[in-house]
Amino acid sequence: MATVTFVDETTSGLRRDAWRLWLPADEERLTLRELIRRRVLQEVAEHNARGSEIYRGLVQPTEAERTLNGFRLGVPGQAIDPERQFLSAVEAFGRNGFLVLVGDRQVEDLDAELDLRTDTEVCFLKLVPLVGG
Repeated sequence: MATVTFVDETTSGLRRDAWRLWLPADEERLTLRELIRRRVLQEVAEHNARGSEIYRGLVQPTEAERTLNGFRLGVPGQAIDPERQFLSAVEAFGRNGFLVLVGDRQVEDLDAELDLRTDTEVCFLKLVPLVGG
């Protein structure tokens, strides 16, 4: 069994552990696309179960505004569509909204197969656009 730790980081140095994913031994090789899908589906499921007004996830839901600790939804307890969030995450990756580092290696291809061993750290480095350009 492999344990993957997801970490969110920004270019300004802000870093927070997102959560851990446990993979059975027969699933230690996943594509980056599948790893992102699992992360997004899990964080959406947790949000929808909590019914919170703040969503702490990889990408901003369409109907939300950015806050210091996540994204504020227009309606408290509003459910988020997991498939829509996954597609938004894939789109954000494609336009360099975030980079993915597995261990010390940047993964640039969504279909790259990752070898996930015990205690693998996957860092989602969120790129913040520069003001004025």
